Amino acid sequence: MSLLIRAAAPAGCVLIFSLVRELADYEKVTHQMEATVEQISAALFAREPRLYCDIAEWNGRPAGFAVWFLNFSTFRGHHGIYVEDLFVRPAFRRRGIGKALMARLAARCVNEGWARFEWAVLDWNAPSIAFYKSIGADVMDKWRICRLSGKALQDFARTAS
Repeated sequence: MSLLIRAAAPAGCVLIFSLVRELADYEKVTHQMEATVEQISAALFAREPRLYCDIAEWNGRPAGFAVWFLNFSTFRGHHGIYVEDLFVRPAFRRRGIGKALMARLAARCVNEGWARFEWAVLDWNAPSIAFYKSIGADVMDKWRICRLSGKALQDFARTAS
């Protein structure tokens, strides 16, 4: 059995979109999906992309992916990686694929001299929380993600002068 992790290529946009949809199904948020294949492709393969994707293949079959972007710590004075999506298809779980995807990104952080490697996890996702703790991650209970989107974002944006 062999695992290959590679950077996504433009020809893989339909696959990436399919993996995003599978993740949305797993997280029970398919109703929130608005993205299109074209939008994902434009973000990943722009002339100066701000979004990146690694694909995991098990014996040549697409098994999972990680979608990530750079963030910045003003306290540390360095960039870091923020993982937006990490997903391994159910048929390929328990083979170390998620761990390999995360290790590849951690190595990239170290090799680039970046300060942090961060992501969010849903509070009900006990298997993922246990996995993240097993690789040494600090699940930061005192921090909360804040989000403005949709009408609330538009309403607040109107208050700018």
